[in-house]
Amino acid sequence: MSTAAAIPGIVQLPSHHSVAETVDRLEAILKQRGILVFARIDFSGDAGRAGLSMRPEQMLIFGNPKAGTPLMLAVPAVGLDLPMKVLVWEDAKGSVWAAYKDPKYLVQRYGIAADLTGNLAAVVPIIERAAAE
Repeated sequence: MSTAAAIPGIVQLPSHHSVAETVDRLEAILKQRGILVFARIDFSGDAGRAGLSMRPEQMLIFGNPKAGTPLMLAVPAVGLDLPMKVLVWEDAKGSVWAAYKDPKYLVQRYGIAADLTGNLAAVVPIIERAAAE
């Protein structure tokens, strides 16, 4: 995907920072909030080490067992989409985008009870803040 095309269930928002800076900002905010960062994947760096060229693209995988565990107890299959992930990439025009699965989509997909939807939605303002000016 070279630009932010509409994809059902995926939220894509522009970032006002480079890929690395966006992911750095997100990681810092998550850690400040006590949210575990499980992995940071540098797809473009890995491509470069394999002798391939790729515009900057990184993924951060994170979660909070206090938020995710009740969801997985209610609907074990939701573990296929947890922990949460944010993908940040630079498109062919040099714009940077951050994308994540829409919590509303996950609620609908797995039939999650209304009282647990906040467990997913709580990360949205954090992602938005990392991408903002």
